[in-house]
Amino acid sequence: MGGAVIWTAFEVLLIVAIMLAFGVVSAMVLETFRRRFNHNHVEAPPVFEDPNSLNQVPCPHIFDSAEKYISLIVPAYNEENRLAGTLDETLNYLQQRAAKDKSFTYEVIIVDDGSADGTTRVAFDYVKRYLVENVRVILLGRNHGKGEAIRKGMLHSRGEILLMLDADGATKVTDLEKLENQIIAVARKGHEFGQSIASDSTLRIADVLVAAIGSRAHLEEQALATRKWYRNFLMKGFHVVVMLAVGSGIRDTQVVF
Repeated sequence: MGGAVIWTAFEVLLIVAIMLAFGVVSAMVLETFRRRFNHNHVEAPPVFEDPNSLNQVPCPHIFDSAEKYISLIVPAYNEENRLAGTLDETLNYLQQRAAKDKSFTYEVIIVDDGSADGTTRVAFDYVKRYLVENVRVILLGRNHGKGEAIRKGMLHSRGEILLMLDADGATKVTDLEKLENQIIAVARKGHEFGQSIASDSTLRIADVLVAAIGSRAHLEEQALATRKWYRNFLMKGFHVVVMLAVGSGIRDTQVVF
């Protein structure tokens, strides 16, 4: 009798857990589609500030003609302690490339996603040091989430190539050229134009629609860190939502360039 009661209680708990999981996944799917087709959750356009003049000016838009070769977008939320190291490494690398190749121009866009610490102060220190032509800060006012921060940075960048870089330096900036070479190789196929870029000197990378999505999923078995079971459950559930929202073939949405 006691065993039957225990088994019944276990079945009830299992059913409740399944219902809760289904409710969470359903809510995630509905919210994903709502945000995909409705951008009313964005309350205001981003603000670009020049710390030298203290003036707020309109941000450039992605549909404007490209003024830089490459834009690195750095979403940052409460990254006061890690942002400086990443920016030092990134800007040193970009300056070295610019010194070797005069045609190489760049900008780093730091998107402060409503940080409550000193992230804004750190970001503006680099604007003052490297000038507003090379480093810019976009303030979102309040926290919108990493995805929205990346989106805003991309929409208001000036580069032919737009790449996202994590504020914690999870990916070495020196690996940039590996992805860059792949982007250029795809762009040169010129599928949108029916000819290669090499055959038409007036075309630039910005003239060809190319999207590159990196992935570390193939290294999962080599990972040293282990996840809790509930984190694996949430991760798999998120992958299902991504597949439903954007289609199959994208295995990793979190890795940077």
